[in-house]
Amino acid sequence: MNGVYPAALTMFDRFGRLDLDATADHLDWLVREGAHGLVVGGTSGEFVALTGEERRALLETAVETVAGRVPVLAGTGAYTTAETVALTAHAEAAGAAAALVVLPYFQRPSREEVLAHYRAVAAAGGVPIWVYNIPANAAVPALDVPDLTALHADGVVQGVKSTLPTVHQLSELSALPGFHAFYGGFTSPLEALAGGAHGWISGLLNIVPAAAAGVWEAVRAGDLALARARWAELLPVRRMLFQPPVRGVGDLALYRGVLRIRGRTAGHCRAPLRDLSAEELRVLEKAISG
Repeated sequence: MNGVYPAALTMFDRFGRLDLDATADHLDWLVREGAHGLVVGGTSGEFVALTGEERRALLETAVETVAGRVPVLAGTGAYTTAETVALTAHAEAAGAAAALVVLPYFQRPSREEVLAHYRAVAAAGGVPIWVYNIPANAAVPALDVPDLTALHADGVVQGVKSTLPTVHQLSELSALPGFHAFYGGFTSPLEALAGGAHGWISGLLNIVPAAAAGVWEAVRAGDLALARARWAELLPVRRMLFQPPVRGVGDLALYRGVLRIRGRTAGHCRAPLRDLSAEELRVLEKAISG
């Protein structure tokens, strides 16, 4: 498993209801555009806004839609260990290639409790476990390289999505046999990939899957000049996140706005998140055209 894996949006209708048909259309488009795999039910998939039943239905729809063309990485993390175990078991039954288990959130378990959480999920059996290292959205610090190395040596985890502000951890982890080290942000994917990361997972890939795949292919071919040029072509959408042209909305609304501008299936956010107004869409369109 390597390459670019969009952290796929989950589509809702204008009333906030889960729209599996629209989600399937988006996932199919991502694969046809060159995505090497998909992450379903992650942060950009608004997993925290989904019920357990909806999370299961979403994953089943994704696996059916992809139909074996690329691996599906299932977001199965929940606050409680028991719910995470149950969702991970479902991921195996549904046909996911691996489970992405986010760090515990809201409450603040100790480092020892966090490690025990991952060990318990793995001990319950199922698909390979990847750590979703996203301390900015969790209640605990990121697991460091020694933690991940020890968990991997014990057969507990087989990969990581790292959203840390630095990328050197991925260079170290990519050397572990059988371990999948993926960059998880939008600021430094080229640096991470050039340093040895096996892939890139990001919500940004919902709107630029083909271009991102081009960056990956250039790095894999050892053509860093071409990789830099292809990454530079993404400057308008990168700037959209660094300097949002529309205030009062998050990145998911911006991604949906870009898709809507381009005539693609965009769905809607689920409250409390909101979508862009018609005027805001015009502002966004002007911003990304420069």
